[in-house]
Amino acid sequence: MNERSVAPGGLALVESLVNTVDLADGADSLDTEEGRARLGITEGELAGARELRESLRAALLAHAGHPPHRAVTPLGELLARAPLYVAVDAGDGSAALAPAGDTALLSRVAAAVAEALLAGTWMRLKACEAVTCHWAYYDRSPAGRGRWCSMRVCGAREKMRRYRAKGA
Repeated sequence: MNERSVAPGGLALVESLVNTVDLADGADSLDTEEGRARLGITEGELAGARELRESLRAALLAHAGHPPHRAVTPLGELLARAPLYVAVDAGDGSAALAPAGDTALLSRVAAAVAEALLAGTWMRLKACEAVTCHWAYYDRSPAGRGRWCSMRVCGAREKMRRYRAKGA
């Protein structure tokens, strides 16, 4: 949907998960085996992945200053269930949060959010303000006040709506 480049680091996973559904037409790539495989989830994990996706979308809308798109489980409640550990590299001593045990989507997302929080990039991942879109995008604008996933599509539509509403 958008022409923006992929979010940095682990935020690419979060962005990818949120963008598995096209709100305009309802197409959900998690409905396909290929779509689930891209995120490393099984059909049995589908309900949890969708719950996580919509909680992330609500948080990304909040990053852009917008209310949640619908009632969702708070993201903090979901991430509190994610088993993580501190992995320390024996070679250089660097440390990072990593999913404990298996590579469950919830744990991978929690590690990505923690990494982004430390890097100062978490608040730059946002959801498009257009109600028919809410696509996740990484805001690279200097002031960090981007509003739409695409100025050519969602931004242009909104600006045209406002122009017409003025009676021009």
